[in-house]
Amino acid sequence: MSGGTFHVHGPHDHELEHAAQHASHGSATEGMINQIALFTAVIATVGAIFAYMGGATQANAGLYKNNAAIKKTEASNQWNYFQAKSTKQSLAEVSRDLAPVAADKEKYQAKIERYEKEKKDIQANAEKIENDAKDWDRKSDEQMHQHHRWAQATTALQVAIALAAIALLTKKKWLEWGMFGMGAIGVGIGALAMLHI
Repeated sequence: MSGGTFHVHGPHDHELEHAAQHASHGSATEGMINQIALFTAVIATVGAIFAYMGGATQANAGLYKNNAAIKKTEASNQWNYFQAKSTKQSLAEVSRDLAPVAADKEKYQAKIERYEKEKKDIQANAEKIENDAKDWDRKSDEQMHQHHRWAQATTALQVAIALAAIALLTKKKWLEWGMFGMGAIGVGIGALAMLHI
């Protein structure tokens, strides 16, 4: 009860003061909890995007490697075709050299010249296909490198989330800083993946 010049505390006043004092301490803990919860939600979202990108680049690397294998097979087929033309050319040369009649020699010489031209076209095509295969291999390697970056970024973010859980349980400030640090590392590695570095 309160009177004119002095104030007497009732039992509930003491409890209110005690609750007010502990509320100020509790708000710091509550602030930490809210901060970690928000951080975890954001990092989990970013981590999900990074994981998707990692899977996409891994799939691309596999597709590109498959395209390279197909092109290598096509090039091999062209070189086999080139070899078949070389064999025919060699037989035509032997036939020309052994032909007793001049008309037959001319006929074989025409075949030799045709085989030589066909071989040049086949060789150019085979070399182009081989270059295509090398290009697909290079693209596959680039995608695999990018996949590894996305995987590293995702792993760092998962560690940050684990540190967040431990920080919540233990209420250790240094774990909270570790959580922020690992989150920053994960986002940084993700930025490198985005920039193809």
